[in-house]
Amino acid sequence: MPDPILFYSTNQKSPLVTFPQALLKGIAPDGGLFMPERIPVIAPAEFEKYADLPYHEIAFDVSRRFLAGQIPDAELKRIVKESYNFPVPLEQVTGRKYIMRLDQGPTASFKDFAARMMGRLMQYYLHIGNRKLLILTATSGDTGSAVANAFYGLDNVQIVILFPKAEVTDRQRKQMTTLGKNVHVLALNAKFDDCQALVKQAFADPALDILSLSSANSINIGRLVPQIIYYFYAWSRLHLSASEKIIFSVPSGNFGDMMGGVLAMKMGLPVGKFIIATNENSEFPDYLGSGVYSKIEPSRNCISSAMNVGHPSNLARLVDLYGGTMDEKGNILKPANMESMRKEIWSVSITDEKTRKTIKETYDTYAVVLEPHGAVGWAGLMDYLNSEPSAAPDPLCVSLETAHPAKFPQEIMKILSIDPELPMSLQGIEGKPELFEEISNDYEDFKSYLIKNFK
Repeated sequence: MPDPILFYSTNQKSPLVTFPQALLKGIAPDGGLFMPERIPVIAPAEFEKYADLPYHEIAFDVSRRFLAGQIPDAELKRIVKESYNFPVPLEQVTGRKYIMRLDQGPTASFKDFAARMMGRLMQYYLHIGNRKLLILTATSGDTGSAVANAFYGLDNVQIVILFPKAEVTDRQRKQMTTLGKNVHVLALNAKFDDCQALVKQAFADPALDILSLSSANSINIGRLVPQIIYYFYAWSRLHLSASEKIIFSVPSGNFGDMMGGVLAMKMGLPVGKFIIATNENSEFPDYLGSGVYSKIEPSRNCISSAMNVGHPSNLARLVDLYGGTMDEKGNILKPANMESMRKEIWSVSITDEKTRKTIKETYDTYAVVLEPHGAVGWAGLMDYLNSEPSAAPDPLCVSLETAHPAKFPQEIMKILSIDPELPMSLQGIEGKPELFEEISNDYEDFKSYLIKNFK
């Protein structure tokens, strides 16, 4: 067995760490994000066997490539089997075009895939070291509820969730604010980027070292590794030959979902193209086109609210993967290889008007209900196929649906005149009392809250 994989910082100023160190720390001491020092490659003959395996066994084989030697196989098998006890539907829309519905977990969001596995990994390592953690998480919609669900009731973890008060739906908010116990929710009259900036500033503040801080945002490598798995799963269920390439369309906000897919490609998955579809926060499509990066401040408020991100944190990882360096503030210190990036990635910005039109047309034509984020992904796929001729007459395509339509009832009702049926995870929350506090978008206020409540 090769030596365990270590992890470096994208800012290149912190020492290498093990996976559990990176997981529990969340962000590197120099403010960078952790990346694996090498990316394990899976031979086609190995991942072809995934076609006969259930999801949790694929999860074990893929994640073990990063975690071997850092957790016993038996523990990892237990963790993935507990984490993935819900279906992962691949819904055919037309021809060889599919939607992968990542909305069947306990909070009806793709964030469940990462949060459940990460939570159990953290719990394992915390018990070994008899440690406690205070987890800080910023959310633009679904991360907060998924993380809250994954860590709810644990005696060695406290969670503080920050969210932009005006930019989440009622159901998204209530999935976080109706729990209590070790889940503490803060509402800000601000943007997601502001919430995320407060969290990052807290990590960089030596005065808060006494609190044992960690993160459950997609800046944490523990969120990234689980998000590699469903790309292998989709290909394993749909491919016609070992060499067939697949096109993925990923609706993207903070770019953690996208980064998992790109890592899957670097691990050997035969991907023809990654389509990165954003809403009107077009900083990445603009960057890919021009090679010049500029944040959008403040971020634009769109109906695909979880993607209202003007500076995706995980973009630093993507730039790093293509040979460049981007600091946490979005400054490009070393240019990425844009030619290589453009060969593998295509990106487009989708307006709210086009998002609504896509929801309507997809339902009328195929009887498929998309919510705003999934509609951005599907619209991006259609734009790509219309503008970039493929060598295959009907290429294999998968667009990711990242949240359940029932989380956005007002918008779906307005566009389709139907009220999506509530999944079990959303039933009963409407009448529950909510517990959250409002704080200002001021770091000293946030710092005072943390010291007062958790010192």
